[in-house]
Amino acid sequence: MELFPVHPLESLRESDLPFSSSHRSSSINGTKGPDAVTFFIIQGLTSLGKNQMILFVIILLGYIIILGGNSMIIFVAMIDSKLTSPMYFFLSNLSFVELVYTTTTIPKMLSGFLTDMTTISVPGCFLQMYFFIQLGATGHAILTVMAYDRYVAICNPLCYTTIMTRRVQILLIAGAWSFSALCTLPAAIITWMEPYCGPNVVTHCWCDPASVRRLACSDTTIDNFVSLFSALVALLTTGVLTLSSYVLIGISISNMGVTQRLKAFGTCAAHLTVVTISYTSASFVYISYRVGNFSPEVRISVAVLYSALIPFLNPVIYSLRNKELRGSIRRTLSRFGSALVSPTKDVNSVLTE
Repeated sequence: MELFPVHPLESLRESDLPFSSSHRSSSINGTKGPDAVTFFIIQGLTSLGKNQMILFVIILLGYIIILGGNSMIIFVAMIDSKLTSPMYFFLSNLSFVELVYTTTTIPKMLSGFLTDMTTISVPGCFLQMYFFIQLGATGHAILTVMAYDRYVAICNPLCYTTIMTRRVQILLIAGAWSFSALCTLPAAIITWMEPYCGPNVVTHCWCDPASVRRLACSDTTIDNFVSLFSALVALLTTGVLTLSSYVLIGISISNMGVTQRLKAFGTCAAHLTVVTISYTSASFVYISYRVGNFSPEVRISVAVLYSALIPFLNPVIYSLRNKELRGSIRRTLSRFGSALVSPTKDVNSVLTE
């Protein structure tokens, strides 16, 4: 999940934008007077031309899978009495975050692929920006909570149920949300307080923090520093805690027999896969923002695909790697199938009598 990219896509020249800083009339840049932008224009990937439709179809299909897969995980975790362990409580919370995270950007982005110009109000832009970075940080924080859960299950199995009580689970989730809010709120507030007097074209597919900050009519050095500091706190804190949990798990597994090792590895394989892909992808996105050899279109495309990658892989990986979850999904689908077939049978039996 992308958090606070500090450097804008500098290789896009301002003269290449549909409305540059030379256009400051209220009819073009949406200002009330010279110093009050009232809406932003989301540029998106207009340079791709007809190729936008290919990306539209890919992202639309991915979004459908994200909605369906994560919703199914939440649903079965709520109704299946066999999925009562803390792991499924944390997984359902992660799925909820992924649902809201993608919904903050993807629907607006998809509509932008179908229209010549996409606009968003200033309050709407900053709300989208805040929830995007806040939910991104929350997702990483919940992954850290899940790593701690795996640590307790493997390294201290006899006390697992005593430690991971319902109250502790709720406190851990509340801590993840509070941590992400504290990390992201200062940067969002500072960016919001900047004056925006034109141009108002965001060179991204959504209100990306760096792309919006470059439109400010003042020095954004402090903004960039606060955003970078917040990103480091959010990512390094969660990353170090997650890594520490798996180092301790690795030490504990090394002292087990072969059968126990395989069982322990199977317990945390899905989560470890998601964590590895998440942090590797995030690193690639940040590198692409700072390497000048990538074109702006490639950078934006990478950011777009990454924003949907983890929410897409989350249900896929957990469904493939977790037999208990697969079984619960099959049972749920079977019940729904039976419920749909039963009324038809009843009607037919009545008609034949």
